[in-house]
Amino acid sequence: MLRTISPICLLLWCAVAIGQPKQPTFSKGETLFVAQVLPTFQAKCFACHGDDAKKMKAALDMRSLATLLKGGDSGPALIAGKSQESLIYKAAIRTDHEVSAMPPKENDRLSKLELETLQQWIDAGAPWPDAAQIKLIQQSLKPKGVTVHTSGGLSEEWTNRRYQPADLWAYQPLKKVQLSQHGSQAIDHLIDERIRSAGINAAPRADRRTLIRRVTFDLTGLPPTPHEIQNFLTDNTSDEVAFRKVVDRLLASPHFGEQFARHWLDIARYADSAGFANDYERGNAWRYRDYVVRAFNNDKPYDQFVREQIAGDEIDTNNPEMLIATGFLRMGAWELTGMEVARIARQRFLDDVTDTVSQVFLGHMAQCARCHDHKFDPVPTRDYYRLQAVFATTQIAECAAPFLPKENTQGFEEQKYLQARKQFYQDHLNRIQKIESAKRIRWEKENPDQKGIKFPRHQVLSAADLGMERIARKGLERLRWEEDRYEPIAHSVYNGKTPELRGMYAPFRMPTAPLEGKGTLDNTFILAGGDPFSPKEKVLPGAFSAALPDNFPQATSGRRTALANWIVDPANPLTARVIVNRLWQWVMGTPIAGNPNNFGATGKKPTHPELLDWLAAELIRQQWSMKQMIRMMVLTDTYARMSQHPNKKELLQRDPNLQLYAVHRPRRLTAEELHDAILATSGELNAMVGGIPVRHEINRDIAVQPRQVMGTFANVWEASPKPAQRNRRSIYTLKLRGLRDPTAEVFNQPSPEFSCERREVSTIAPQAFSLFNSEASRTRALVFAANVLKKSKSKQDAVQQIFQRALGRTPTETEQQACLEHWHLMAKKHEAIPVAKPTVVKEIVREAVEENVGQKYTFVEKFFAAADYEADLHPADVTPDVRGLMEVCLVLLNTNEFIYLD
Repeated sequence: MLRTISPICLLLWCAVAIGQPKQPTFSKGETLFVAQVLPTFQAKCFACHGDDAKKMKAALDMRSLATLLKGGDSGPALIAGKSQESLIYKAAIRTDHEVSAMPPKENDRLSKLELETLQQWIDAGAPWPDAAQIKLIQQSLKPKGVTVHTSGGLSEEWTNRRYQPADLWAYQPLKKVQLSQHGSQAIDHLIDERIRSAGINAAPRADRRTLIRRVTFDLTGLPPTPHEIQNFLTDNTSDEVAFRKVVDRLLASPHFGEQFARHWLDIARYADSAGFANDYERGNAWRYRDYVVRAFNNDKPYDQFVREQIAGDEIDTNNPEMLIATGFLRMGAWELTGMEVARIARQRFLDDVTDTVSQVFLGHMAQCARCHDHKFDPVPTRDYYRLQAVFATTQIAECAAPFLPKENTQGFEEQKYLQARKQFYQDHLNRIQKIESAKRIRWEKENPDQKGIKFPRHQVLSAADLGMERIARKGLERLRWEEDRYEPIAHSVYNGKTPELRGMYAPFRMPTAPLEGKGTLDNTFILAGGDPFSPKEKVLPGAFSAALPDNFPQATSGRRTALANWIVDPANPLTARVIVNRLWQWVMGTPIAGNPNNFGATGKKPTHPELLDWLAAELIRQQWSMKQMIRMMVLTDTYARMSQHPNKKELLQRDPNLQLYAVHRPRRLTAEELHDAILATSGELNAMVGGIPVRHEINRDIAVQPRQVMGTFANVWEASPKPAQRNRRSIYTLKLRGLRDPTAEVFNQPSPEFSCERREVSTIAPQAFSLFNSEASRTRALVFAANVLKKSKSKQDAVQQIFQRALGRTPTETEQQACLEHWHLMAKKHEAIPVAKPTVVKEIVREAVEENVGQKYTFVEKFFAAADYEADLHPADVTPDVRGLMEVCLVLLNTNEFIYLD
């Protein structure tokens, strides 16, 4: 049936239609250009063909269609409608060898999608909309429902960049999760809800023996003693109450701080040396390591922990603890030699600090934005350099910081070895100077007409003397850094002018007037391609505008305090999420968001987003107490579950990646835990907390290998002379970037070159060789056997004791019999093996080539602590029967039950 429209409705419809502005339409080619082609040009081409007219490569300007059609030295770069004949396309696909590949760097080459888009755009006639049209197209492409703050002068181009809403989850405010449960029960509720929705049942609670071993390692990095195990097993209270007592005891242990400091030092890239070719020792870096241990032991609120590490010197210049805390900013590898451009070294420091602060505290890999707007995350280049501007007035220095009463200053007597080495070098310099002076005087007497003329030193000095002179001179420079180990000096920073440095040949001290004298008060500019010699637009201090608005001071001081306060602002959606994700990982073994340093689009999304947000909000509610959060996590049913599921087949079908926490994930001990656990089991562990670094025994071939530092030979790795020093926890071992402990490295100890968000876990043959065949392992097993035999009443009792100490249980009858048989067999074998104690090595002869004359020479390197060296127990010191039990102990130390936690 035909219906008519009333005249009034028709008039109203027309009025509405006339009032609506006509929406412009754009061709597919125009949309392609704005959405993908132009961003590609800007990211990968304009640095050489657009940003600076004076430095235009090959005379090719790509900033407009007209200049592309005109081309450069090679002719027209673009033929509209003909991609296969256009030079920019031929250079991009890299198949025409007559055309130089562009972009030249392999890492910058266009992706398959970018190439396809470029081809489609050219074949569509290469349309290039004007500025107004580009803005309209960008607005039409902007996703809905994504809130991005635009403070700090962001460009329209970045503001309108397309980001997937799901990839911006970390920038959204914390979701309020309403639960009737509290604390550990709230965690269990959120976990169990997901398990039930998957249609599976959670594994039952683990037995007490498993739980005490698990939680003791997780909270202290050490095994429980037989006494501690027995107390827990015989506690008549409920499982939950008895376990709570264990957890509270462990959280109060000084070893708690050591274990969680180790986690933090992984992400802080802690080391006791500078890295690169000038891998000189940072004598006072240990004070930062001990600061972190104290912070965890004292339950320093996380917001304060952040403030102190970023801006401690600004918060309280007169407090040594605050100066030590800012050592965090100095932990990256860094060098400045006389042959390096100071500005490049300075920029390396700024880039390291900018990216590390971003990763560690904000969970963002910001280095991509150093050269161009981040392709996947809302971090424009401007924001990267705004964050870097915070540190533009931050200078490195070794600052006076009196030792605190709570700092461990034991062991300083070993400074005598450094002084002996220093005197050794000085004696050589004095000797060589006398030789040179005497020969010069004699030569001038014989050649009076040549008196006062400077001649080549090789005419009066041998290659050996020239080489030794260099070794001694550079050695004295290097020892000046090591002397700071025993001085009240903090590896720290200050605010002021950037000083004029010509190589770091000695520790740089904080000037008395940082804003006076020589140097420059640096500003920060956006650097084209990250090149410190290509400054563009000046930027002011700021942070990530997508996370939270900021308003930082421009004054020389106070910038880092403002940044720290911005980071720990409860309204900042990143900070609390990042740290609770790390705490969950350190306790549960796997993080909720799979890449703890990367909460951006390329990082793994949270498996339990509601739980992550609830934990973040709870941390803030708990006044940023990390101990309270850790306690809450380990007291959950989730943490206490068995590692085996009653229905493995169903579990793997419904949760193949074990992301639902229906079972507890077993894990291998870390390199440090393994080292410490073996020492604790053998009875040798020195449990003293804090102090200067020690040197434990490492593979002899590695220890004495020649190593270059600061243009000459580095000190040999000389183990600490006393067993009590060598047998301290591994967190206190001297950590040199250029000399890794091969045993720790093979068990996945990360390199300190970069922030390590999560350790790799591999299973490879060298691990078995190292743990079973190494001299260190056999020595520990020998001491273990000897200590057990001192207290055992019989061979049967000895086997019982080694099981209790190594595995925390009694052996089965079969195990007992097998161990006794193996002991007897090995003792018989050792009766036929002659053993002799090795002599203590006191020096080694090196061979080198003197670089000025090209001749070989030899020199003697002395081991200055060798005179005081007290050797470990050696097979020659004991009977074949003890050596036989050593073999049994070695087997137990290599079992999965010892190396893995259920």
